[in-house]
Amino acid sequence: MPSSYQRLAELLDPVSTVLLTVECQQGVVGPDSALPELAREARSSGALDNIARLVAAAHHTGVQVIHAIAERRPDGRGANRNARLFRAAERLPVQQLSGTTAVRVAPPIEVSEQDLVVRRLHGLSPIQGTDVDPLLRNLGCRTLIVTGVSANVAIPNAVFDAVNRGYTAVVPADAVAGVPSEYTPAMIRNTLALVATVATTDEVLGCLGRPRRRS
Repeated sequence: MPSSYQRLAELLDPVSTVLLTVECQQGVVGPDSALPELAREARSSGALDNIARLVAAAHHTGVQVIHAIAERRPDGRGANRNARLFRAAERLPVQQLSGTTAVRVAPPIEVSEQDLVVRRLHGLSPIQGTDVDPLLRNLGCRTLIVTGVSANVAIPNAVFDAVNRGYTAVVPADAVAGVPSEYTPAMIRNTLALVATVATTDEVLGCLGRPRRRS
């Protein structure tokens, strides 16, 4: 077994590993997305299918899954307006409103009753200022697998926040998407690879091992 694969296998102990999906919601990566270019890229690249494969494997092996969802109240109360991204989102034809279809996890990803869904009303990061970090600590997480969208903003935020909080980040490069398509591999190679363990979906799946359930 190659040493790099062995190191990955050691990191991915199901007891101390958590899989995070970032903004894999219908209003972002679904057919009626507010961001159709990103949705197309997530699907055509195979990233969304790979995320679904990882989630299914996590359910089978006892790896905890957390789905991080970005949403806003209909009145926008508490939402950021301090960047162009937020102001542009307010004008999109599809809004990520709490309680709507847009903020449900998108197929083909399946949500089990053991999964945790964390919803945020503000900011750019699925970890900073949300329940994700305390949940990870209570779960005994040491390794966080980061998947989802977008490679432009939320994914790097998640990886940096995880590393800053002492977690080891694993990024399956083919389970992350951003726009334009050529940006994602460049960002992973030149930025995330400096702070995270970069692998493929198949490598992660191969390392998860025999089914074990959390107590």
